[in-house]
Amino acid sequence: MNKRILQLAIPSILANITIPLVGVVDTAIVGHISDASAIGGIAIGTMLFDLLYWNFGFLRIGTSGMTAQALGRGDSKECAKLLTQSLGIVAVATLAIWLLQWLFVTLALACVPCSPEVAQFARQYFFIRIWAAPATLSIFALKGWLIGMQNTISPMAIDIVVNVVNMVVSYVLAVYSPLGPMGVAYGTLVAQYTGLILGIILLVWHYRDILRGTPVMAVLRDFSSMRRLLVLNGNLFIRSLCFMVVYVGFTSLASRYGDTELAVSAILMKLFMLFSYFVDGFAYAGEALVGKAYGEIQISDNIDHQKSELSKIVRLLFEWSIGVGVLFTIVYAIWGNECIALITSDQTVLAHAVPYIGWLIAMPIVSTLAFMWDGVYVGATAGLQIRNSMIWAALSFVACYLATYSWAGVQSIYIAYFAHLVARVVYLTIQWRPLTQKIA
Repeated sequence: MNKRILQLAIPSILANITIPLVGVVDTAIVGHISDASAIGGIAIGTMLFDLLYWNFGFLRIGTSGMTAQALGRGDSKECAKLLTQSLGIVAVATLAIWLLQWLFVTLALACVPCSPEVAQFARQYFFIRIWAAPATLSIFALKGWLIGMQNTISPMAIDIVVNVVNMVVSYVLAVYSPLGPMGVAYGTLVAQYTGLILGIILLVWHYRDILRGTPVMAVLRDFSSMRRLLVLNGNLFIRSLCFMVVYVGFTSLASRYGDTELAVSAILMKLFMLFSYFVDGFAYAGEALVGKAYGEIQISDNIDHQKSELSKIVRLLFEWSIGVGVLFTIVYAIWGNECIALITSDQTVLAHAVPYIGWLIAMPIVSTLAFMWDGVYVGATAGLQIRNSMIWAALSFVACYLATYSWAGVQSIYIAYFAHLVARVVYLTIQWRPLTQKIA
């Protein structure tokens, strides 16, 4: 089982490592060919898409868990139906995004203080990249379905191709075409559709027998069979909104303490999230393996044996993820200051970061537990519990900040962030046994 976990986790880890390179390259390209307004505009435009697409993460997560369960039951027709339904939801979501794009960008920029020049660059960037919405959202659904089918190699290939094409085409268009800084937006557009084409090729190559003969229109009109997927996605959408409260709140609150503290918080958040690229690989493996185990339990004549196998899978997943957390704890404990210095050479920022090294050391273990539980619950398609855990987490974040900001100052932000992680871990740990007892 350890071998199977690594087979599923490592491709996802390798793909995740390429993700932060895109933003760095885009910023570097614009930084070398244009001025500060363009750099700021591209940064804000990228942030707008992060905010927008974060809320559609359910397209990957919901599809993954339900597909893995169908696979565990040996129901290939249900697997094909889930992919069709997810892509149908993508079509509706894309139409909604296109219809509301002007309102979204106008309201978002109204909440972000920036110069007219920066806002203009951000608008141009946004209105170019928005035409990649069908490809971006379809890739979410395709990756979720492929992970559910116990295939993390194909999602890795899609991610790597998208990121490499994005970097190469963005550079060529920005430097060698009249597009200038907007070349990076067109580069992303080209990259997303390239990834979608690759995803379709991989689907046809590996799963044409499963997908052949699926009555697409009949499946899309069958709202009763789609209800479970819609309910799960609805709960996951609420979860995403609660995430926004925490992560946007963290940055917004830090900005109240001045530019230096904002810079420190941004750097520490990057380091907080660095190990997530590794743990998420095991979380994706959890989605696939736990979902498949759930499906096998549903058709098994020996439920107790299958439940024992499920418990073994969960235990091994946590052993691997905790190992990652311990590794990063050791790294941050020994080289915390050096890690911060890799990101900035500003002596003022480095000096202000020293009081927060303790948080850098404390975060990995509790974070990995929270991330791993998310993967396990996604495999179990326990949307209600996932939603409620983030509601409690968001409330914990707000409550702890309000309770501590008057005497803890900027430290209150880190107390609140740590509290939201603890709330997630405690809630999901408590809920796991009752959830598994309900399996029939």
